[in-house]
Amino acid sequence: MQDNYLGTVVDFSAPAGEAALLAPDSVQWRVYKNPIALGIGGIAAVLLEFAEPRIWSGVWDHSTYKADPIGRSRRTGLVAMLACYGPASTAKEVIGKVNRMHGKVKGETPAGEPYRALDPVLLDWVAATASYGFLMAYDRFVHPLSDADKTRFMRDGEVVGREFGARRSPASINEFMTMMAELEPRFEPHPIVFEFLEIIESGRAAPSVPRFLHRAIARAAVSLLPPHIQRKLRLDERYALKRRDRVMLGIAGRLADRRVDRASPACQASVRLGLPHDFLFSAPR
Repeated sequence: MQDNYLGTVVDFSAPAGEAALLAPDSVQWRVYKNPIALGIGGIAAVLLEFAEPRIWSGVWDHSTYKADPIGRSRRTGLVAMLACYGPASTAKEVIGKVNRMHGKVKGETPAGEPYRALDPVLLDWVAATASYGFLMAYDRFVHPLSDADKTRFMRDGEVVGREFGARRSPASINEFMTMMAELEPRFEPHPIVFEFLEIIESGRAAPSVPRFLHRAIARAAVSLLPPHIQRKLRLDERYALKRRDRVMLGIAGRLADRRVDRASPACQASVRLGLPHDFLFSAPR
């Protein structure tokens, strides 16, 4: 799989033997291969990020979100895959370019509070929400993970977070909840949250996913937020996860976890490191 991002050719299959930022036996390699977990978890992460006024202001004022929300989401997804499976040198190069772009993002919220994208508190939060979202989506909608695997996932995430400038990476789910509690007094609802969920429910962001799953995926993402955070963001009963949603997504998640695609970043990265292309699908859990 090759793509061009920020002027860099992204090739998960080369150079042969070059390690990734994360090891093949990491929990991340197991989780990131699953598109259902990445979809649900990525949406949950964005919802938690948009709860912070300084973050949604930066996205609203400076990114391509308003003009091309789907394209922006796909580019963000590519960076996430690269950080997990890509050659470390390419991952660092692309992340460095992303950081330099973010260095230009600064302004004021509607309330007059200054913000800058490279604020350490915001960098910490964005990195932490991604880890939490992907991990919990896999645990709830694909395969339950042990407490030890969850802790290992959160701890290993520090390697990637550090590349993005994060200084504080929660080493467990409990530490993530502590971080969220510290920021929660700042959380507030904003139209960007509902606009984002409408895009997800419409199916425009993932046309390859069966249409009946789109609304279920949006509800599943909301369900990963603690109930009091849902209420604070005014994510009401309309976004409540239904039993049929959970059943459908569980089936889709488990099927996706067994689907081997030689062109996927996970398979190409495995071959790059001298492993069987289906290494992540045949390894014992």
